Parts: sequence; C-alpha cells; structure tokens
Amino acid sequence: MNRVKKLLQEGTLLFDGGMGTYISAREHTSGQGCELASISKPLLVSAIHREYLEAGAQAIKTNTFAANRTIYEESQCERVIHASWELAEKAAEPFKAEVFADIGPVTGLSPEEAVQEYIWVCRQFIGLGAQNFLFETLASLDGLKEAAKFIRKNVEDPFIMVSFAVLPDGYTRDGQFGSELIREAAEAGLFDSVGLNCVIGVRQMSRQLSEMTWPDLPLSIMPNAGFPTVIDNRTFYDSDPVYFGDGMAQLAADGVKILGGCCGTTPRHIEAVKRALLRGGFTPAAKHTEARAERRDPDDSPFWKKLREGERVIAVELDPPADTNLLKYMAGAAELGVAGTDIVTIADCPVARARMDSSLLACKIRSDLGMEALPHMTCRDRNLNATKGLLLGLSAVGVRNVLVVTGDPIPTAERDEVKSVFQFNSRKMASFINGLGRTELPVPFHVFGALNLNARNFRVELDRAREKVERGMIGFLTQPVLSEEALENLKLARAELSGAHSAYILGGVIPVVSERNARFMDAEISGISVAPEIIERYRGLNKSEAEDLGVELSVKIARDIAPYTDGWYLITPFGRVSMMKRIIKGIRGE
Repeated sequence: MNRVKKLLQEGTLLFDGGMGTYISAREHTSGQGCELASISKPLLVSAIHREYLEAGAQAIKTNTFAANRTIYEESQCERVIHASWELAEKAAEPFKAEVFADIGPVTGLSPEEAVQEYIWVCRQFIGLGAQNFLFETLASLDGLKEAAKFIRKNVEDPFIMVSFAVLPDGYTRDGQFGSELIREAAEAGLFDSVGLNCVIGVRQMSRQLSEMTWPDLPLSIMPNAGFPTVIDNRTFYDSDPVYFGDGMAQLAADGVKILGGCCGTTPRHIEAVKRALLRGGFTPAAKHTEARAERRDPDDSPFWKKLREGERVIAVELDPPADTNLLKYMAGAAELGVAGTDIVTIADCPVARARMDSSLLACKIRSDLGMEALPHMTCRDRNLNATKGLLLGLSAVGVRNVLVVTGDPIPTAERDEVKSVFQFNSRKMASFINGLGRTELPVPFHVFGALNLNARNFRVELDRAREKVERGMIGFLTQPVLSEEALENLKLARAELSGAHSAYILGGVIPVVSERNARFMDAEISGISVAPEIIERYRGLNKSEAEDLGVELSVKIARDIAPYTDGWYLITPFGRVSMMKRIIKGIRGE
C-alpha cells in the first residue's frame, strides 16, 4: 500500500507551507520564477525543505509549481523538475517524509493542449520515480482527469491529490464553483484526495467547508497566511502563526485529513499547526449552511415560456443611446412591444464604444414598460465580482434572460491608453451564471449565446457552440443571414445542435438600408457578410426606395430561415423603429 494512504489511516498528514513566498521573503525578491532557485540556489531550497521538516511536516512539495512549458522553455523546465525532485528527495530521506510532485495550473491553453502539457509534466516526474502527485491552485478540472489516468496507467498505487483555488464567494477565477469542482473530482474515481488551497485564509476556508457537502475522499486544506499586503510591488503576509495553527487544528477536529499551508506560510506556521494538533482540545464544530432564498418557478418569463412551448418568438435589438436621453429609446421600445416583439435585446457597448449600460437599461424597460429585455453581457471590462453583483441586481428586478458574449476588444493606438480587460470568455461566464443559479439565485437565468454563421471555419464555431451548451447555454442568437453561405451554415447548425447538444436558435435578420451601408457591413463589421447580389440591388436607390427594399428582403430572409429556427432576432439599424415595425408586420403576414 502507498505509504501516504497508510499514514492517513492512522491520522492526519501535515504538509509544508509556501515555497515561493518564503524564498521571496528570505531573498527580498518578487517571488516570480522561484522554481529556478532549484538550479541557481540549491542550498537555499534544501535549507527551506529542512526547515519545514524540522517544524513537523510529514510531506513536502517539490519546488516546481510553475514548472511547465507555458512558463519555461522545455529544456529549462526539464532541468528545474529534475533538480527540484533530487533536492526534495534528499531533504526528506532523513525524516522519512513523503515527497509530492507539485504541479500548478497550466494557463492560456485549450483543454486539449492542457491535457498534453499536464501529461508531459507528469512523464518527467514518473521518470524520476514519483509516486505522489499534487495538482494545486486549480480553477477547473480541464486536463486533470486525463492526467490522472496517465499516472495510474504508469505508476503502481500512486497517491493523487487535486486542490482548487477558490475566491471568498466560493468560485474560482474561471467562474466555476469550488463545491461543484470538489464533487466532480471526487465522483471521477481518479483522485485519492480533493481539497482547497491558496487565495484565502484559514477562517474563510473553514467557512467555505461548512457550506458544502464533504466528499468521501480525504479532504486537504492549505490556506494562505491571511490576506496579503502589497508594498513597493512586493507582497507581504503577516498572519499570526498561532492563530493559523489553532484554525488548522480545528479543521482537523472537524474531519480534515490533510493539512498544510500556501502563500505566506512559513515553517513557524507549520510548527504552530503541529503544536496545536499535539495539544488537542478542539471539538468538532457544527456544520451549517447559509440560508438560501426560496426558489421560485423560473417560468415567470413569458418569452422563455413561449419559446419552450414551441411558439415562434421575435426578439428585436435596439442599441442603447450614447447619451443620457432616454425619451426616444423608451418610446421606440414601447412601439416594438405593441408591434409584437417578445423581448428587446440590448447590446453591451457594441463595437467597443461606450453607451448606456445594457443591464441598467434592461431594468428600466422592465420597470417602466413591463416588457422583457435581454441584456447582452460581455466579458470585457468586468471581472467575476462585478459580474456577480450585476447578476444579483438583474435577478432582483425580474430580468430572467441574458446573452453572454466575449465582446470586442477596445482599439487603441498606444499601450497606455484605455485597455480591455478579459478575465474569462463567454463559455466560462455561462458556466459561472449557471453555477449561481444552482447555488445562490432564487430563480436561475436563461443564458443565451451568439452564433456566427459567417465564421470562416464554421465547424470550429459549431464545436464552440456545443461546448457552450455543455456549459449551460440554452440557445443562440445568430449573426445576420445575408448570403447563401450563411443560410447553409444555419441549416448545418440546426442539424448539429440537436440531441445531447440541443439548443434554441433565433435567426439573425438585419435590414440593409443603402448600398453604402451594405458595403460597410460587409467590409468592416465582424461577423457580417453581405452577398454581392444584395449590394448590387441597392445601387442608385434613394432613401425611401432603399428602405422598402430592406423591408422586402428582410421579410423574405425571415421566411427562408424559419424552418431552421425557433424564432427571429431582428437587428434595428440606426434606430429605425418604424422600419422594424414594418418587418414584424410582414413576418406575421399582416
């Protein structure tokens, strides 16, 4: 039997604390690239391992948290892994301590690339004789199940730990909820221990544990030494080791089997944990769960109910104003409602130009007009905390539907100008919103996404759409159909987005209002392609003639795409509400 499993049968297992932050504190550096110290300063790394072991650690981690090819060149990465393993093994031997191959997250890769990178790193450790593996500070399970399968295929009786970094509100930087990740990891049958590490301190980690269902597997907890302080671009932790030790001993009394420290913890913190465990006197705390708001029927959205029951719906996009004058906008929205619009969609600063906030405007439409609105929410310039705050407000006022898109980057000429901020993409955001619906919101949102029928490689677009459905999106609003290719792609989407990946589709229709407008959209608007024959039909027409043609073509396109859609997504050009009313009338055969 693996020695770690035997130790856990006998009691708790105490790990070491932070390596990178301890090196930073001792060397007065930023802490970045600390893995290189295994090559450049091996005596320092060895000394730190010994300090932790002398403090009472029964297991130590190799100094390889960021040792992967997204950070270092392959040859350098191999050197770091080999040197770190040898230093840890040599330090642990006199103490008969366990050594864990420490593997941090690989970021900026596709799920498929992440699998290959994790397996490459694991192969290096397996070649050195590693039996114990710790995947830590994770935001998702991408690539981890495949890596665990690889380890189990190539190592006899390994011990594999997986640990997630969860923010104070319970979700990771990828927008996935820690409780759900722990459950999924435990149910995979591939890991020997699951747990939490980093980001927060012992008290907040204890609170999170009290609010989740514990897995049957041994639980690991490795908190930070409280909250950090940043001074002159350096990060400091000043948590009291005794406070840390008592908190960890209490978690052990509650049933946590594997204890350790993360950022800011030192040998003093681990020694304090050891002393508190030996002193004892801690009684199991009563587990509790925060009261959740009573869940209500999500079908209080007439738009969603109509869509679900198979009736065709009409969604009309009306861009928000660029100033504070809402009179024309609200009047236009009201006219669209009378004309038969089921829901008004509101773009979120389209083409990355600032306009009135789509979510606030959706609340205004809901409260003043009693109409449903579908605000677009971009991932640009909004982190997870801001997104959650906005969603809580939308839910409170009765907005039940949102459309999630990654968003256009803000164009800049200089790097120090206004920047775009992207913490996550639309797939991760959809997963986050659905997680909120399962855990905190009394009524879950219906999450829609965008489908670009004019994508150069539409097969890739469909693959992404299927992933979006897996993450919780229930439908798509497509880019406008203004070419035969877009229509064929729509037919393909209808065929492909069925079965396990079934999703509603609202077909995009935008009226062309002039030859110039057609050429501009075709050349400069991402996701729109206008057929040459359509552009040619507008040549020489005056404004009135062009509008009549736009209505005629839009009604025809709407009828052509009807067999492959569940409704229409009409996009208002230049605020021409009267034109949209004519198109709606034509679609309805009036």
